[in-house]
Amino acid sequence: MGPTASGKTQFAMSLRKYFPIELISVDSALIYRDMDIGTAKPTFSELLHHPHRLLNIKDPIETYSAAEFYKDAVKEINDIVKFGKIPCLVGGSMFYYNVLLNGLSVLPPSNLKIREYLLNNEKKNLHAKLKLIDPVSANRIHKNDIQRLLRALEIFYLSGKNLTELKKNNHKKLPYTIFQFAIIPPSKEWLNNRIELRVKKILKLGLQQEVERLFFRGDLHINLPSIRSIGYRQMWEYLEYKISYQDMCNKIINATKKLAKHQLTWLKKWKNLNKLSYDSNHDILIKQLIDILKNQIHRTI
Repeated sequence: MGPTASGKTQFAMSLRKYFPIELISVDSALIYRDMDIGTAKPTFSELLHHPHRLLNIKDPIETYSAAEFYKDAVKEINDIVKFGKIPCLVGGSMFYYNVLLNGLSVLPPSNLKIREYLLNNEKKNLHAKLKLIDPVSANRIHKNDIQRLLRALEIFYLSGKNLTELKKNNHKKLPYTIFQFAIIPPSKEWLNNRIELRVKKILKLGLQQEVERLFFRGDLHINLPSIRSIGYRQMWEYLEYKISYQDMCNKIINATKKLAKHQLTWLKKWKNLNKLSYDSNHDILIKQLIDILKNQIHRTI
């Protein structure tokens, strides 16, 4: 785990030189096909040498719930274990990790019509509406977290029960010993600088052309979860002449910094987490990880 731009993917790929691991992507944006540059997806060459499961499994017009991720990830984990390898999950979608570790209620699938109705008619009142239906969830979900607010309300409209009620019946937790690691950046300034460099890089690599291909497909819109991903939403607004090019760049940088801050907040509260101090030399990071593993495995024997 780790905040965006902390080097998780590159480190995970380098671990394959030392461990018999297979990689599973834990990222809500990397699931989409034809969204490569803006998501900083591993390159074609990298994926040839270091395949990632749960990558490119959905078209951008499709939705993908945490329940679907749970089901897909458990299947991949079991398959990898069956073949005598070690599953290594890598990515920054903290909610997906939380679902895997703590289980997930059996929830109804996403419904695009309900989401569109809420966005078109209730967008300014989502948090207030949830507070009436499910005060516990409303207290936990930030008023600006549109996707989670929509999901909580959608669940109520589909099932007649609120999210808090349904969460009482969880799936079983994973029956494996799990070692959790996170790459922690040396400072906020360092991470912000990395984010700014990443945004400049994806723009140079052709983010605009990538989003234009999606924009001109004709069947996609800005309220889809795929297009609401950081980078795509802001570029979409630019292509609709709603913001200037410079505003678009600034919005991507600010949204990415906000995401990183949110991820670090999750990690500060995370239980049983082993923190790796970032180092550009992966051998030093790997030594940190191996030393921690030795101590933890020794305690479990």
